[in-house]
Amino acid sequence: MTAPVPVPGGFDEFEMNKVLEQACAAAGLDTSDARLLRGHTNAVVLLDREGVVVKIARRGSRSEDVTRTVQFVRWLMNSGFPTVPLHAVEQPIVIDQHPVTFWTYLPQPENAVTAGELAKPLFSLHTLATPPIDLPPHDNIRAIRRSISSIASLPPRTLDFLANRTDRLEAELADVDFALRKGVIQGDPQHRNALRTHVDTVVLCDWDTVAVGQPEWDLVTVEVHCRRFGHGQPHYQEFCDAYGFDVVGWPGYAILAAIRELRMITTNARKTHHAPGSLSEVERRIEGLRREDQELRWRIL
Repeated sequence: MTAPVPVPGGFDEFEMNKVLEQACAAAGLDTSDARLLRGHTNAVVLLDREGVVVKIARRGSRSEDVTRTVQFVRWLMNSGFPTVPLHAVEQPIVIDQHPVTFWTYLPQPENAVTAGELAKPLFSLHTLATPPIDLPPHDNIRAIRRSISSIASLPPRTLDFLANRTDRLEAELADVDFALRKGVIQGDPQHRNALRTHVDTVVLCDWDTVAVGQPEWDLVTVEVHCRRFGHGQPHYQEFCDAYGFDVVGWPGYAILAAIRELRMITTNARKTHHAPGSLSEVERRIEGLRREDQELRWRIL
């Protein structure tokens, strides 16, 4: 028997289609022109005629976490915050332990969102009033350790290297003095987690990692993406000018950047069992860490 072909998100195609059909039937949506857009942790499917994007979480994802995200986005929408809107249906819908959410589809032009355009909505997020939703505390170290414990594709020597690096960075993090006021952070702000609307304004999307924490974590994430994925210093400088703060000039920058990069690497390493083509890039990034190569260009996974 031929094994099911995995699709992004770690599903096999039959499983994904079954969950999609049942969830969309419950939401009253037509799936006849469904098309897989992308996947990483989740499978993201476009229903073009409906103008809806369906996001299918992995089996066993905590439905209460997804419910909290939906509640938070509804609060953002009611507050007039620039976010991709939820589709007007009760959600999440849970099918066979897969929480499913539905979002308004925003067709994207060829000109991608720049870091400078990301700055305004991100600053607005960081200066929001306290939301009436109990958001979790941001904890990169915990997320890194959880990923390391789930990695099956790397040898023990490499796992020891990642664990020891985590221990060292955690100890250094304890001495960091943050400059900005703690508040709501997106957790993974980057070019692909922002979209243009039909009136060419920029809105944030992908709220799975929303948390309460230090804005410096979001700012260093933008810097890492600009540096590692080849956007360049002028592109990043536009972000700093628009936001009003350059995290690179802050004393805690090097520690936070190292932690953020380690989280990105370990998260991708944890997922190589259903994306085996990414293993070589994960290994290349880890070798870059061993050499302390801050300028190594990463390939997008």
